[in-house]
Amino acid sequence: MTEPVFGMTFSRPDEGPVPVLGADFSKGLLIETSTDADAAAFPIGEPVRISTADAAMVAKLGTGMLADAVRGINSQLTGLNAGADVTIYRVSEGADAEETAGNIATALSPTNIAAIPSAVNATPRLVWAGRSAWRKDLVTTGPVVAALPAACERLLAVSVVDVDDTSKEKAIDARETMNSERLMPIGVAARVYEAAALVTRPMGPRVIGLFQRVDNLNEGKPFDPIANRPLYGLAGLSRKMSFSLLDGSTEGQQLLEAGVSIVAEGEVGVDGAVADGGFSFIGTDNSATGDLWKQIHQVRGADYIIVKLMRITRQFLGRKMSGDLVEAWLNSIRFMLRDHAAAGDILGSNLEFRADRNSPEQIRLGRLLVNLGIEPAPAFKLAGHEVARYRPAVEGLVSDIIARLSAVN
Repeated sequence: MTEPVFGMTFSRPDEGPVPVLGADFSKGLLIETSTDADAAAFPIGEPVRISTADAAMVAKLGTGMLADAVRGINSQLTGLNAGADVTIYRVSEGADAEETAGNIATALSPTNIAAIPSAVNATPRLVWAGRSAWRKDLVTTGPVVAALPAACERLLAVSVVDVDDTSKEKAIDARETMNSERLMPIGVAARVYEAAALVTRPMGPRVIGLFQRVDNLNEGKPFDPIANRPLYGLAGLSRKMSFSLLDGSTEGQQLLEAGVSIVAEGEVGVDGAVADGGFSFIGTDNSATGDLWKQIHQVRGADYIIVKLMRITRQFLGRKMSGDLVEAWLNSIRFMLRDHAAAGDILGSNLEFRADRNSPEQIRLGRLLVNLGIEPAPAFKLAGHEVARYRPAVEGLVSDIIARLSAVN
């Protein structure tokens, strides 16, 4: 634009810190079969994004495992949160369980997973893939479990993984085939009604719905754990499992110790019961070997911050490097972290721009490195109580008696 000789001009400088909105980490991805689904609405091998509140689209899923997964999610949603944002990926039913598991594993391949966000204009962060409990034998990893870690890494997602629900030993054995901070094993299946029939279905979609419910209660942010919250829509569990908050030797506690999440039944009048009634999900941990990023809500919270860092930084890339530019970039990150700490999402953070990590040679190449530390809030897992006698109370009683006697005399 030619500047006027006599007049005025207007401009909007963009050199200061920039705000950024967080991503919605409650979007789900469901991968399974449905032989009687509407092929036009849900083509095999193509992702389709729907709202689980869309009754017409849900009806087109037919009666298979995908339809059950959507019902399981919807049963967990409460209040005004009537539907969840999910992407359906329908695969072919194989001739047997092995072939079907292979088809689902193929859908989880890096090429297929990488194409989903662009295809549906959304990045799923909560993944449930069916047939994860299937294994060829008791010494190998199933194809779905083998494919899930890389798929979740590509999406910055986590997955609830159904393992063998028939016994504690088999559930723990299956968990031993995993080592990923993005996989959360669940060792019990759901008993639910389909019309008048009582059937056994995977618990994974119900836990995905619980994640979505808790996220919705916290402004869509994924920083809160989901442990010790009720699961709805269950008629029972696939097997009876003993559990006590007071006894670490119960089956439920042994599964938790092994890193396998559970669902516990409430009991009225029982010391150590998780609730007076209903069914409560209990689980905080993923299947990673180390303890640093063991709690899965901390992994999700770190992913959320990473996505916000991406959105901040992309607004500065390509500009001419200067002191003002770098200061604005660092302040944008610092203010974002400050807001999360103030909201209680994280305990605190530290941001450093170190001279020893940013040499003139690197800066000449247009490269900057920032050192960033965050401390996610942990889940409250164990309460210790030391109950001792309180002598001052007795001394107070003696003083009271003496005072009364003095008043009488």
